[in-house]
Amino acid sequence: MKAEVSGYEIIEKTVKPSGNSGRVYVPVDWVGKKVKIVFLEPVEQIAEG
Repeated sequence: MKAEVSGYEIIEKTVKPSGNSGRVYVPVDWVGKKVKIVFLEPVEQIAEG
């Protein structure tokens, strides 16, 4: 998939675990602003059981 996004700043980070989900910290200046998250790696299948 190819996506084109116009923006003001790019930060590349690794998602860290946080309870039952994941978390990415961004600068405090970004609080209350719109952001887009782009998944950069293929999802690995997780075996349940």
